[in-house]
Amino acid sequence: MAPKTLRGTVRALIAPALALAAAVGPASAPAHAAVWNSCDQWGNTTLDGYILYNNIWGSGAGSQCVWANSGTNWGVWADHPNTGGIKSYPNSKKVINKPISSLGSLTSTYRVAVPSAGAYNTSYDIWDTDHDYEIMLWVNHHGAVGPLGTAQGTVSLGGHTWNVHKGNNGANEVFSFLRTSDSASGTVNILPVLKWIKDTKGWMGDETIGDVQFGYEITSSAGGLDFRTDSLTVSGG
Repeated sequence: MAPKTLRGTVRALIAPALALAAAVGPASAPAHAAVWNSCDQWGNTTLDGYILYNNIWGSGAGSQCVWANSGTNWGVWADHPNTGGIKSYPNSKKVINKPISSLGSLTSTYRVAVPSAGAYNTSYDIWDTDHDYEIMLWVNHHGAVGPLGTAQGTVSLGGHTWNVHKGNNGANEVFSFLRTSDSASGTVNILPVLKWIKDTKGWMGDETIGDVQFGYEITSSAGGLDFRTDSLTVSGG
């Protein structure tokens, strides 16, 4: 489950700050000729209408650096230990700020390159403005990772077939959609997923969708692994 910026600030109090500050430093930066890079725990910038965020929020994290050529072409080098628990969710975010009922469309395309080692998922993380609901769409995953909550069956929506899970993390409801087969590229029609949750299942009302994030929820990447977003678009309104 990937926290939003506001919740991430609270989680910073939980993380071992001194150890993390020592682990996350400029010496860990990968050699990329990028327009922006950061190894800071909460490093962020805005490029081309997207907000990029390093977002090392979990306890026991190691080193991680994010680089970007643009808001839609970026990547991460991460060296997190082989221990349980999510360490980070580096991502690129597009702000939406519209109720579900007023959205005429909401789609995204993605093309990524991910490692064959470690434990992680590549996912969309979609939030309402009140942070009451979190909708995760996993397009691939590897290693010992799994969704929160209980299985709700399988559904075909937005051009993909998903295994659905529903749970609560103590702060908000979490609806996780795991693609039944891993994918490195594709197009997701997000709006039918939101309408299915709202209208078909009645799990939430006409929420205002605050933003759509896309990134890598990393549990472990010992020795240093690269995650690359070659292209990304989020569009609609």
